[in-house]
Amino acid sequence: MGAPVAFFEVSSPDHERAQQFYAELFGWKVAADPAMGGYGLVDTAAGEGAIGGGIGPVEESDSPGVRIYVRVDDLEQSLRRAEELGGTALVPPTDLPAGWGRFALFADPDGNTVGLWG
Repeated sequence: MGAPVAFFEVSSPDHERAQQFYAELFGWKVAADPAMGGYGLVDTAAGEGAIGGGIGPVEESDSPGVRIYVRVDDLEQSLRRAEELGGTALVPPTDLPAGWGRFALFADPDGNTVGLWG
């Protein structure tokens, strides 16, 4: 039995900008909590059983980071939109072996590498 991804977290030195970036790119709802230093819980609006996450400031002992793949309907459009919002394309849409779909990679404005999978 595998261990499915159950949560994701993005940390940023400018967490408010990161929250806005991901909300605009994927249509996510981010509920920032001032009592938690602005950490925002994410609702991906993908329905029951969807993976949720959080976006917040970089912890003192950590560095900015995100290591997730996000499933999208259109890799090319999502990669273009990421660039429009200040991201950088790293790997163009590329076929995965054995019919596993396609992927692309971009760096968000903080340099975090994010995968798109379609």
